[in-house]
Formats: sequence, structure tokens, C-alpha cells
Amino acid sequence: MSRTVNEKRPEELLDAIVHYLTRNGLSDLSLRPLAKAVGSSPRVLLYYFGSKEKLVIKVLAEVRQRQRAIYGQMQAATFEEACRTIWKHMSAPASEPLFRLFFEAYGIALRHPRLYKTFLRSTIEDWLGFVADPLRREGYALDQARAFATVVLAGFRGFMLDYCATRDRKRLDHAVSLWLHTLDSIPLDGKGA
Repeated sequence: MSRTVNEKRPEELLDAIVHYLTRNGLSDLSLRPLAKAVGSSPRVLLYYFGSKEKLVIKVLAEVRQRQRAIYGQMQAATFEEACRTIWKHMSAPASEPLFRLFFEAYGIALRHPRLYKTFLRSTIEDWLGFVADPLRREGYALDQARAFATVVLAGFRGFMLDYCATRDRKRLDHAVSLWLHTLDSIPLDGKGA
């Protein structure tokens, strides 16, 4: 008698793994304790995800996709308002563990770029596209839209890294406000190009 396959199991495991990694981090990650914590086995995790590194990449891609979905649904009248709303969500206590996990993964990936090349590429390109695509729809040239998106991405990541290290919300909220005012002064040439 064959067992029926639970097609939702990989999704269920992914949710549990995201939760586990945001609590425990990556530095001491071992498949056996992870599998036990998520109600599985190392063999099943390897079956669904391929390797520990691929599992981490899948988890980070899932977190990134969830964030883009949330940020994409936010309604704002202006770019500045959208960025303020995103900053408020990013710097909320519930988001901090995800960013701590991201920064830990980023550090590991920079040490092992060949192993994590997919993560390193997609963690930049996915967000550049997210920010640049609306500018492209407004008629800005690709290089201008991507350059502006790079400024936005670097700003948010820098502020979040500082926030995770200091939790100095007052100083950072003020700095974000100053940064958003400077974004309005960046000349974007190439509209209609």
C-alpha cells in the first residue's frame, strides 16, 4: 500500500522553517535539530529542498516574496508616502527578526559567493525590479530607473542594518525623513527614452 503524498507539506515545512530560522538564526544551523523542531526528518528536508544551502536560499526567497507582496499592496499617493509606510513596516518589532536573519545570511553569502550566488543576485535584482518597474511604467529609461532603485535599496538596507544594531528609532526615523526629502531632489533624466 503506497502512502498518499501531502502536496502542501513543502509549504507547511517552509513556514515552520522560516519561523525556526528567525528565532535561531543560521550560524549554528544543523539539519537534525531543525528537522526535529519542524516535525520532520533531515532526509525529508533534503528531499524537498536539496541541501542545507538550498533550503536557506529557498527560505530567504520566500521571505523576500512575502515582503514584496505586502509592500506591493500598500496604497500611497506619493513615492515618499510609500517609502514612509514601508519604513514603518520594516522597522516594526515583528519585522526585525526577519531582517536580522537577512543580514546574517548576507554576511554568510558574501563569504561564500559561489555557493550563494543565486541568493546574492536575486536579493539585489528582485528589489531593483520592484522599485524600478513603476518608474519604467512612467517612462523613465532603464538605467535611470535602476540607478534610482539602487539608491532606494541601499538606503533602506543601511537604515535597517543600523536599526538592528542600535534600535535607535528616534534618530533613524529622523534620518529616514531627511533621506526621503533628498530622494525628491535626485534628477531622473531619460523620461520618454
